[in-house]
Amino acid sequence: MRKLLIGLLSIFLLCGFSAKDFDINNLKNYHKEFKTEEMTVCSSSSVKTYMSYKAITNTASKQYEIISGLTVDETTGFLYDEDGFIAVALGANFGELGSRYYFTLSSGIVIPVIKADAKSLSHVPNGCSTDGGSVIEFIIDEQISKEYFGQGPSGLASFGNFNNDPRFEGSIVKVEKVLDEKVEEGITYEENIEVVNTLNFNDITY
Repeated sequence: MRKLLIGLLSIFLLCGFSAKDFDINNLKNYHKEFKTEEMTVCSSSSVKTYMSYKAITNTASKQYEIISGLTVDETTGFLYDEDGFIAVALGANFGELGSRYYFTLSSGIVIPVIKADAKSLSHVPNGCSTDGGSVIEFIIDEQISKEYFGQGPSGLASFGNFNNDPRFEGSIVKVEKVLDEKVEEGITYEENIEVVNTLNFNDITY
């Protein structure tokens, strides 16, 4: 029975992890659950700033509607949708509010995001990045994030660039627009061979 459990665990590890198991500590192992269309990378910047979700106050706005449907992570202060996509503000190049994307970084990290706010044209005239280079602007509960990531001059939330955290470190090398259709479940034939070899059917108790 123990070897059977090891085999099942191997399947899980080979397939990555799903949104319900989302954890910012494991973004290098993030499993993309949706089909995508690759986009042109408009900036390779590594800068990742933030804004407080409490700055979105217009109750009649699309931004407010989206934010109201998200979950605030009580540990990190990040906001997530039902599929584990992190709330961010993006420029006009990234389509309509509610659009979702996978950002792949040079470190191998994949950040799944939902566009919950639009950066103004005055701050992002090129539709991509600010003068300071920020493409991704996380939308957070500022108080929770400061407690988790650190306050003061060296604290990440106070310092204003989450690229200083190794869990988000890296320049943008790939951008994919997430489609509504999920990737088909299952593993490849080669992975099946590897898993089957770990099973000892004589050890299975019926």
